[in-house]
Amino acid sequence: MTQRTMELSIEDRVARLTLSRPEQMNTMSPVFWRDLEGALDKLQRDAPARALVIDSTGKHFTAGMALDSFDSSIALDDSSAQSRANIAEVLTDMQRAFDRLAQLRMPVIAAIQGGCVGGGVDMVAACDIRYCTADAFFCIQEINIGMAADLGTLQRLPKLIPEGVVREYAYTGRRMPAYRALAVGLVNEVFDTQEAMLEAAMQTAMEIAARPPVAVWATKQAIDYARDHPVADGLRQMGWLQAGMWDTGAVVEAIQARSERRAPEFPDLKPLRYFGD
Repeated sequence: MTQRTMELSIEDRVARLTLSRPEQMNTMSPVFWRDLEGALDKLQRDAPARALVIDSTGKHFTAGMALDSFDSSIALDDSSAQSRANIAEVLTDMQRAFDRLAQLRMPVIAAIQGGCVGGGVDMVAACDIRYCTADAFFCIQEINIGMAADLGTLQRLPKLIPEGVVREYAYTGRRMPAYRALAVGLVNEVFDTQEAMLEAAMQTAMEIAARPPVAVWATKQAIDYARDHPVADGLRQMGWLQAGMWDTGAVVEAIQARSERRAPEFPDLKPLRYFGD
């Protein structure tokens, strides 16, 4: 499946979404948002994969929002009170794309090289795991162009790294280099080359894909819930998850496969069918 701003491929139950506009530094144009929504909708509805790797082409992962977006149909119009009333709705619609990324029924691994700027930080903050190259840097660029980040960075980053660090970079617009990103826990690992990084990302995705998808989904749900709730609430939710999704067959298959020294086999998640379909 080929998109205009990205390419989606699926092999061995691992999906790979590659940003494919290196000449434009993979900036996020209005078409980008439509392409991203389309790819995520396919992955969420059909469940053709068990893990997703997001990578990019060229020198930089993404330079963030395309400058022509500010003159496009999604530009924020502050010319009157009536037009300003629409700004929140426009932002909510754009935020929804990264919300869907965070809520995907499979873990998402970001493989980041070079610059991850502005909207790129919003996007990778919505992922489960982040790898980067030694030349990578992260920049909350919005403050440098007279605005506050508004697509998830300021809400998700404080859940990932110390709040003081978020404030430092959000207030100043400085670049956070790869070594600092690793030190504060924004990325899981730093690699010397993009090839080594992508190989590691795909390897992790394949390991995830070999696990029972329902158990992986439940684990993601529990971690997300625990992040935003007290321990007691999280334990209660874990009981509900386990009661609703316990699969003795999967446990037996995992134990039996281990004893027989073979790869276990687990059923895929079922496709989603919405009431309005």
